[in-house]
Amino acid sequence: MSRIGKKAVAVPNGVTVTLDGQTVTVKGPKGQLAWTLPEEIVVSQEGGELTLAKAQDSTRAQAMWGLSRTLVSNMVEGVTNGYERTLELVGVGYRAQMKGQMLSMQLGYSHDVDVTPPQGISFAVPKQTEIKISGIDKQAVGELAAQIRRMRPPEPYKGKGVRYAGEKVRRKEGKKK
Repeated sequence: MSRIGKKAVAVPNGVTVTLDGQTVTVKGPKGQLAWTLPEEIVVSQEGGELTLAKAQDSTRAQAMWGLSRTLVSNMVEGVTNGYERTLELVGVGYRAQMKGQMLSMQLGYSHDVDVTPPQGISFAVPKQTEIKISGIDKQAVGELAAQIRRMRPPEPYKGKGVRYAGEKVRRKEGKKK
């Protein structure tokens, strides 16, 4: 039984939720997000809360119930506060800089790696070795952070590479003589 699906999603002041059939549209101070619910899920709005329920009792409905509630909650959180991921560049000569809207990184390759942000995502480089990715869509922010990390993942011997802020890299011992 889903315990997440039972919880109601609180809608704060300044956020409007529109229900159009199975499509949920959330509009807030930072922007607008929409998502279409699966047929197995029914959403209702009463007062300042959204409640999701199963339309039928099946295994798929059970699986989609908690997922749908979490995605709707993430949309409300995104248009209210937004999401941010921070990446750290560790290594000699590893650095990042902004070129207009584009992010340009030196990651030990013979060329610079340039990343153009998708719609709704923005980059910030407070330090040469730190990248902040922000936007209102949690999935898009996390996916872009993972793609950038995949360009040079942290290696276990020296710890060089792109890592999430606060990530612990498990170090290995080098060759012994």
